[in-house]
Amino acid sequence: MRKVIGRKPVLEALLAGEEIDRILLSFGLKGTVIDSILNEAKKNRIKVSQLPPNKFKEHEDGLNTQGIIAFIRDIKLWNLKELINNAKTSENPLILILDEIQDTHNMGAVFRSAEASGVDGIIITERNTAPLNETVEKTSAGAISHVKISQVSNMFQAMELLKENGFWIYGSSLGNNSKKYTQLNYKGATAIVVGNEEKGIRKSVADNCDDLIYIPMLGKTQSLNVSVATGIILYEIVRQRGNN
Repeated sequence: MRKVIGRKPVLEALLAGEEIDRILLSFGLKGTVIDSILNEAKKNRIKVSQLPPNKFKEHEDGLNTQGIIAFIRDIKLWNLKELINNAKTSENPLILILDEIQDTHNMGAVFRSAEASGVDGIIITERNTAPLNETVEKTSAGAISHVKISQVSNMFQAMELLKENGFWIYGSSLGNNSKKYTQLNYKGATAIVVGNEEKGIRKSVADNCDDLIYIPMLGKTQSLNVSVATGIILYEIVRQRGNN
């Protein structure tokens, strides 16, 4: 059982049909989103308990919950083959690979960009990866409830399976062999790899990519936050594919 906190994430979890056990609400909360949450909960016969603020705080664990907590069954993780097969039902399949992203806020922000840009699936590593907790859920603004996630122990094998299924894999890297991210053609089955906040993608992962790409840095800063870089790359793909 995991906690989902914040008004928007809880509403998105309800709309996505997540298996919600119960919802706690700090007494006196009002607003359009709260009304929508109460209506969806009633429609789906989900118990909502309104607690006095002092009692509600006992459940917050120091988190900024915006006065609402939903208790939901653990996130469904997809089998990799099922994730790929599902993605291939799209006209132009797009999969995002997160290579050892460790910051929960970055992870949540990446999920939000991925869902907004129409990514068909996300692959994450089992080791050295941020936990899929309430911080990720809240930072994603509920997007985690709408994305398909597969967690793998062997990234090399996962990439090989993608290639066998017709995917071209592009890794985001500042290396000398990288090409400007706008120079490549992303039409067709595509997988994008983004890496760790400090180290980037691992050398073994980079070596297994079909091409490496970079975002030009015009100022003194050497690199962008991984969630920002991911959003830029994904929306270049959206632009090239002519999605509206």
